[in-house]
Formats: sequence, C-alpha cells, structure tokens
Amino acid sequence: MSDAFTALHQECAALGTRLFTLTTHDLGAGLFRRVHSSHPGEYPTHGTKPLLRDAWYDLCVTRAQPFIANSPEEFATVFFDHALITAMGLGSAANLPVIAPDGTVPGTVNLLAEADHFTPDRLAAYTALIDRHRPALLPFILG
Repeated sequence: MSDAFTALHQECAALGTRLFTLTTHDLGAGLFRRVHSSHPGEYPTHGTKPLLRDAWYDLCVTRAQPFIANSPEEFATVFFDHALITAMGLGSAANLPVIAPDGTVPGTVNLLAEADHFTPDRLAAYTALIDRHRPALLPFILG
C-alpha cells in the first residue's frame, strides 16, 4: 500500500492513535471502501460497508467537518461495529475528512484511541498531519 498511508499512520500512532484506517467513498456502488488499516485482521484493507446518507455522512462528507466521539456511548449509535471497537479496548473515535482541491471529501482518516483522547489540541495536531500529507494521499484516494 502507499507509503503516504503508512507515513500518516505512523505519525498518528506517535500521537496516541491505536487504530488507524483510511476509507474512500464509492458513490456509484453505494459503498465506503477501506484502503488502509492498522488492524487488517479486524478491519481488512479493501473491506466495504454500505454508504448511508445519514447524519454522519452529512457532517463528514457533505459539510467536511470531523466526527468526534470521546466515549463509546457517543459512537455506539453511529458505528454498527461499536462492540468490536470497545472489545479492542478503544473508547474514542475521530473521523477526519480528507478534502480535495475542489472542496469535496473523497475519503476520511479514521482514528481510534482510549476514551477522551481527542482533545482540541490533539485534533489540531491530527488535522495538521492530514493537511501535510494530503498531496500524497489524494492520488490514491481519488483513484
């Protein structure tokens, strides 16, 4: 997989991320596609899930805003796999949009860590990492 994905994954891990995935949005097929995973056993690369145009989609994809949940209660109603996430000892999640030059969101960086991990300072640091890696990520995300 892309060195760009690996580099961003490693830098996010250095900030405390314990699970890292990157997904793209296949509107034609109605699917989210995972293109990188730190845990391929639980979250295989090229795994898919249905693309639902729900509140999460509106926030992250339509409005290009991050989804932040600092407790299992906050993500349980959004993530169908919340039981697996908590079984892995993870208690917070951040889905950060990767914004293309035209303003669209072709993918998201998905980070999970212990509860209450995603403070404003950490979110600023993660956002800066994504911004710095965006030129290398976009060719792979856009296909």
